[in-house]
Amino acid sequence: MPLHYPDEDQAGWNRVMDFIFMLTRQDQTVSDCLEVMAEIEPLELRHIGFKDVGAGLETLGVLNRLIKSRGAVSYMEVVATSAAAALNSARIAVEIGVDRLLGGTLVKETLEILRGSGIAYYPFPGRPVGHPTKLGGTAAEVEADTRNFLAMGCAGVDLLAYRATEAEPIELVKAARRGMGQHGALICAGAVDSKERISALRDAGCDGFTVGSAAFEGAFSPRNGGLRSQIKEILACV
Repeated sequence: MPLHYPDEDQAGWNRVMDFIFMLTRQDQTVSDCLEVMAEIEPLELRHIGFKDVGAGLETLGVLNRLIKSRGAVSYMEVVATSAAAALNSARIAVEIGVDRLLGGTLVKETLEILRGSGIAYYPFPGRPVGHPTKLGGTAAEVEADTRNFLAMGCAGVDLLAYRATEAEPIELVKAARRGMGQHGALICAGAVDSKERISALRDAGCDGFTVGSAAFEGAFSPRNGGLRSQIKEILACV
């Protein structure tokens, strides 16, 4: 179940984007992630992910197997703030067998850990810092990082566009798209919390986007209290 790469759509960039539902809140995997999986099962989501923090290794392993048993693509996003922890997260990704690893900045070292695993890697371009993560860096830096990461063998990038502190978010998306050209996939993560932002990402050339906290907090349909109602609103956007 690949992301919708731009070269598959000869009419223009991204008429369809992939929605990746993250079982996360406040940049951590929710503690009741397995129960949430039961709640959202009727929606038949095709892309589901979680963070490398908030739940133990055993739970993450069970969660990953459950996601894949439903025919969905599994994602794990690295939010570790130290080099050692980030590389350990890559090892966890290999151990539990996720399909795609998002985040991190130690690209060469991470690719070496992932070698032979079949896991597609999408690192952070720019200068992510802290937890919850903010994104420093200019559009030129993001474009250069994206180009370099693809040359190194990455499947794409995981851009924290709406967490930017030094540049306008959509300019960063356009910059990453330029750096990527028609190769790889551009995923945008963090603070995608409105239909307007989803539309802006699509228009700027994004291939996929993640939503976690905003769905759990009711941002997309404030008058509805259920998580499934929120997710249905997001699906209607794509």
